[in-house]
Amino acid sequence: MRTSTLLWPVLLAQTGTAITVDPTSSDSLKSAASTVAHGLMSFYNGNDTGETPGLLPQPYFWWEAGGMFMTMIDYWSRTGDDTYNDVVTQALLFQVGTNQDFMPVNQTKDEGNDDQGFWGMAAMLAAETNFENPPSDQPQWLALAQAVFNEMASRWDPSTCGGGLRWQIFTFNTGFTYKNSIANGCFFNLGARLARYTGNATYAQWAETIWNWESAIGLIDGSYNIYDGASDTDNCTEITRLQWTYNAGIYLHGAANMFNYTKGDPTWQARIAGVLKAADIFFDNNIMQEQACETVGTCDTDQLSFKAYFSAWLAQTTVLAPFTFSTIAPLLATSATAAGAACSGGSTGTTCGFKWTSSSYDGTTGVGQQMSALGAINSALIQVPQAKAVVPVTNSTGGTSQGNAAAGVTAPDVGPAMAMSAPVETKDKVAAGFLTFAVVSGVIGGSVFMALES
Repeated sequence: MRTSTLLWPVLLAQTGTAITVDPTSSDSLKSAASTVAHGLMSFYNGNDTGETPGLLPQPYFWWEAGGMFMTMIDYWSRTGDDTYNDVVTQALLFQVGTNQDFMPVNQTKDEGNDDQGFWGMAAMLAAETNFENPPSDQPQWLALAQAVFNEMASRWDPSTCGGGLRWQIFTFNTGFTYKNSIANGCFFNLGARLARYTGNATYAQWAETIWNWESAIGLIDGSYNIYDGASDTDNCTEITRLQWTYNAGIYLHGAANMFNYTKGDPTWQARIAGVLKAADIFFDNNIMQEQACETVGTCDTDQLSFKAYFSAWLAQTTVLAPFTFSTIAPLLATSATAAGAACSGGSTGTTCGFKWTSSSYDGTTGVGQQMSALGAINSALIQVPQAKAVVPVTNSTGGTSQGNAAAGVTAPDVGPAMAMSAPVETKDKVAAGFLTFAVVSGVIGGSVFMALES
């Protein structure tokens, strides 16, 4: 992801209509989600003649388009509305790249690990929800997620900080020396979900290693706060202690997958409970907020979308780790109601703002604002009794997506990746390419607050 100057459009007329959300009603939530989804997709023109499928217009970076299509898959899976499915499929397949790994030529020069990760997680969600499979001559959802995971595994770097993924893939990009929680979180999240989906223990071993590395470095502290990252120029001894919703969400959701995969391992249960408790900082009177930037009005274009992913991962966690439901459900219900009230801008009175705590439109509009509101409203369906729970499938519970454990390993721009053969028993050693990490001693908890790219 890249920093961009936040574009604050001219304030739109506020009609006061708003979107009324009854969090106890499936029909109300689906109707509200439909309205917000339409508003979100109105920003997308990649399916227009002469435009590039999968890309959003400026100022939105490539990664956020991947996040948007992931959000739209989640929207379909909860509401059953397939209006946008063909557009989503076209976009995902157009951006896969020549090696079928979400490294398209038009993005490769400045693509980061987290950027690639969001497209990989979109493909993973498509596999888990049995989103319509691509034609047989096209890359398949599961194989795409595996390709991204394998390439990330090949980039695991123990030369500094005892391991970890760098934020950037290529040395010439700003941020190459930064090892951050979101890049490693994408890797962790994919590993945990692939372990659950395929039953292959090597993915789970990777997930454990990534979590342990994050903890050893101090990016996950003893109270389960998850911090932004650290520079390898000082061996990751000074932590940037900014906290973002999507970091909490991506590790919470990954841990929930590991809890489910291990059939209730108490270590993963404790980690889930810890991250969820630490996530209290992201709620004001049970209404979600991006606390690092929202209260001071400094959220950039990227950060305006983080609440969308956090909402979705909270909702999915309740299904994979049901003991979290009683904590998460009220938060999503309250946030959905407040988000709907904040969708009262524009000529229709349903354009969504970003700040929900005031329950009114804040005068801003954009992809991030619209997507975050959709994520909250759509995710609140998990706490409505008449709404059917969306349980992510696996290859043994009805999943139809075809995988390829060796996908991505022949990519010319990465080193030798981990090769896996399924099934791998838990007692077996990790496959080739699985690198152990050295615990970095003497970690110093820094308190550097700086304007960093997210």
